[in-house]
Amino acid sequence: MSINTTLKSAFLLVLALTLAGCGTPLDFFSKKSSAISQEQAAQIAQLRTVAGARQLWQNSVGEGTAVAFAPAVGSDAIYAADASGRLARFEPTTGRQVWSIDTQHKLSGGVGAGSGVVLVGTIKGEVLAFDDTGRSLWKAQVSSEVLSPPQVDVGIVVVRAGDGRIFGLEAASGKRRWVYQRVTPALTVRNFAGVLIARGAVFAGFAGGKLAALSVANGDVGWEVTVSQPRGATELERITDITSLPVVDNTQLCTVAYQGRAACFEAVSGRQMWARDASSNAGLAMDDEYVYVSEDSGAVVAYNKRNGTLVWKQDKLGGLKLSAPLALGAHIVVGDSQGNVTFLKYNNGAVVARSATDGSAILTRPGLLSNGLVVQTVKGGLYAFGAQ
Repeated sequence: MSINTTLKSAFLLVLALTLAGCGTPLDFFSKKSSAISQEQAAQIAQLRTVAGARQLWQNSVGEGTAVAFAPAVGSDAIYAADASGRLARFEPTTGRQVWSIDTQHKLSGGVGAGSGVVLVGTIKGEVLAFDDTGRSLWKAQVSSEVLSPPQVDVGIVVVRAGDGRIFGLEAASGKRRWVYQRVTPALTVRNFAGVLIARGAVFAGFAGGKLAALSVANGDVGWEVTVSQPRGATELERITDITSLPVVDNTQLCTVAYQGRAACFEAVSGRQMWARDASSNAGLAMDDEYVYVSEDSGAVVAYNKRNGTLVWKQDKLGGLKLSAPLALGAHIVVGDSQGNVTFLKYNNGAVVARSATDGSAILTRPGLLSNGLVVQTVKGGLYAFGAQ
């Protein structure tokens, strides 16, 4: 999303000094990682004594610059991209590169994969589709830059443009099937959230704290709810955008807003089940028992998924900016702005393992492998770790 140009300079300065929530993600991470207190420095030093996670392999693509790239993980392939236009396939078990191509475009969003299609987006609003061998299939145009991974399901590619519009394209040809558009506030947080496709629906959060469920087939609105209402006297205080992906299981859908609330809803009807005050522009995860939120403060918080009761809070991670969490068996895993991967016990938040990567930020949620997880750093490092 974009920021009203007349307010951009003031917004970036104030927000960097307070919650450090906007500008490019790289501005955000560098400020957070350099402005830590003595207490946070002591916490980081203590975390260095924690046992390392079991690294399976590492490889690399190019740097992401001001873009939050995430690897797409399938049963037999990992796809990763960089800002210069490189798209590559890797083996999930060994990390060996299978192929690498130059897409001939500057990329800004990716990677999405499914149904034999690999998808990336460009700064010019182009959606590029390839098959699983790297052969180009088609190119489509949307209304503005593509900042998040396109998603595909039931023959439809769903793409979110930087101006907030959501497009449904035919997976076979790229032909436009539908477009969803809503009014966007003048002042919003630029984000890389994208959309979630599940249960035949497209779930997406928006500026102003709104959450909507759309039909994958035609883009019709199934329901729309308010997650968080704007509060405060100034435009900055009243920002309450949903800047991360929701999570869903068989019955409920949960999301979290920046300067707002974490909330869960019935997936079919949109009826609210519970809500709690929270602030996150990174996101959340869910398992059979809990909802886990990576807060803007650098803490990870767990709530009972059925009633929203606070279960635990881990706030000893040095105040670093966190990625969205990943639920991995008996552990919760987060990346951070210094490139660390931290394993927490799911039931009490205790730190059980922590490993460094290349020192650059991990902006996106770790990807789930059959035997662990994979992260992509801003410098383009791909690191796979085994389940603890």
